[in-house]
Amino acid sequence: MEAQRINAGKVAPGAYQAMMGLEKYLHECGLEANLLHLLKLRASQVNGCAYCIDMHWKDLRAAGESEQRLYGLDAWEESPYYSERERAALRWTESVTLLTEGHVPQSVYEAVKPHFSEKELADLTVAVATINAWNRLAIASRTTPGTYKAPLPKQER
Repeated sequence: MEAQRINAGKVAPGAYQAMMGLEKYLHECGLEANLLHLLKLRASQVNGCAYCIDMHWKDLRAAGESEQRLYGLDAWEESPYYSERERAALRWTESVTLLTEGHVPQSVYEAVKPHFSEKELADLTVAVATINAWNRLAIASRTTPGTYKAPLPKQER
């Protein structure tokens, strides 16, 4: 394992604070916290970001998410553990993350529309764009996976 290349929070604090501003907005936008972590975990899996996979797995476990739903996430389309709303969000997440394979198909948009309002879909898209940016920062910086500590569950604070 190679050493971390860049600590963006130290050398580019303005950029880091701008990213944290997006996170603050997403935390307050009204989308379910576990849904946001689930899509962040899935995008991180698609992008191969070990640091973010570790982070969002830990955040979901701290929030009470089951191991079964986490283990099944790589095969969410074949797993019965996700609601239709979550499936729509995961499909949207993958399509927005994999833009290099083409545009987000109209069929994916049509599938997500019944489950999310326009504002929610805009927020979902911002969430996907944000985690993709974090993934690229962590991968390029070689941020060390396994170092993240999840916040304590609410009942333990």
